[in-house]
Amino acid sequence: MLVLLPPSEGKATGGSRSPLDLGALSLPELGEARAEVLDELVSLCSGDETKAAEVLGLSEGLRGEIAKNAALREAGTRPAGEIYTGVLYDALGLATLPTAARRRAGRSLLVFSGLWGAVRIGDRIPSYRCSMGVKLPGLGALGTYWRNRTPMAEVIPQAAGRGLVLDLRSAAYAAAWKPKGALAERTATVRVLQSKIVNGVEKRSVVSHFNKATKGRMVRDLLTAEATPSGPSELVEALRGLGYVVEAAAPERAGQAWGLDVVVTEL
Repeated sequence: MLVLLPPSEGKATGGSRSPLDLGALSLPELGEARAEVLDELVSLCSGDETKAAEVLGLSEGLRGEIAKNAALREAGTRPAGEIYTGVLYDALGLATLPTAARRRAGRSLLVFSGLWGAVRIGDRIPSYRCSMGVKLPGLGALGTYWRNRTPMAEVIPQAAGRGLVLDLRSAAYAAAWKPKGALAERTATVRVLQSKIVNGVEKRSVVSHFNKATKGRMVRDLLTAEATPSGPSELVEALRGLGYVVEAAAPERAGQAWGLDVVVTEL
């Protein structure tokens, strides 16, 4: 099973004195593209601060992120699983997983990134600020940039192999790579819906906090339970066995992903 995750907007700071080594990251085929995005981002943030803030969509209170980006090549690094924080990663709780589950996480989790394309949770990276929705001056929209890079189209299917792909990315990060053909048919996308009873009638809505927390908890439960679903229908059975309320929609035609709705009433 390959699990595709979004990064977090907020990131942990600090790290070892060991600087970034692009050549040591997983999916080395993405190395050239990573270097190109890194060069553009460092160049942008080493120049006009006002322009950098505008391009990166930073408020006045986040201006410090510009200097951090400018120093990415020399900055200390930490495993990506420690860099990414926020609701989803708090619920996933990588640091508190049992040893065997943590090893499975290292093999099966792939975090998409505007800067790195995609990394595994053990890859050592510095803290940075560059979402997939950013349009860098020399490269354009990063979602389009990564989607159009041949290595991205090749390495993700290779990482998936013949197994299930559980796609938990947000729309911006899903734009960087989309499964096709037989791989799409082994892919399940998940939407989390909060259910409320209002005046005796059930109302369902997408709530960001519920969405992120439930996805993180769901991945943790699958890893801890040693679940090995081979396809979307087996994933539905595994999640229901773990106590989740899941409604599944099989694709209407060949070459499409499954859509799963996970319905929750509370965190």
